[in-house]
Amino acid sequence: MAAKEIHRCTWAGTDADYIRYHDEEWGVPMTDDRALFEKLVLEGFQAGLSWITILRKRENFRAAFHNFDAERISRYAARDVERLMKNEGIIRNRAKIEATISNAQAFLTLSERAPFSQYLWGFLDGRPIVNEITSSKDIRTETDVSKRMSKALKADGFRFVGSTTLYAFMQSTGMVNDHLVTCFRYNQCAKLQKKLKIPGL
Repeated sequence: MAAKEIHRCTWAGTDADYIRYHDEEWGVPMTDDRALFEKLVLEGFQAGLSWITILRKRENFRAAFHNFDAERISRYAARDVERLMKNEGIIRNRAKIEATISNAQAFLTLSERAPFSQYLWGFLDGRPIVNEITSSKDIRTETDVSKRMSKALKADGFRFVGSTTLYAFMQSTGMVNDHLVTCFRYNQCAKLQKKLKIPGL
């Protein structure tokens, strides 16, 4: 008996790393503050590049940035910037590296008001958006919500958080379900999103 064919979003392609990311992470609701900060930073580094480039360097990023410990990153000095600029395992972009440091500082300041997860999910009132997309060409690159989130984060001192970057962030962290309805992960992620409860929202 032939194995049942698995239907995925077309962007997953045939690359093993991409398929694993699609099947296990993309679209799963994320609520951990550290993990959300990490994803926001990586989405910023991705600007102008392909996500697979970041994905293949993710473990290097985690090692280089002390597992995205915002407290520690916020204290990085000039020597740390130079250390990172010499690290061939990450994207050596000075502006993005320096933005990561200032973003860590902004993250800590914002966290004094409310948990980062509550702040971000508040733009959706704690309820993920579950779209019904039948073709990859219908997937949007930004929305009114991503524009509002981008504007607010910039006002709070974050950098490399444009509305397109923020929409990709929303897709990857399960704030939006943009799996194609024919994809086997669509219903799985929709169920997780339906059960989501954000404290304070």
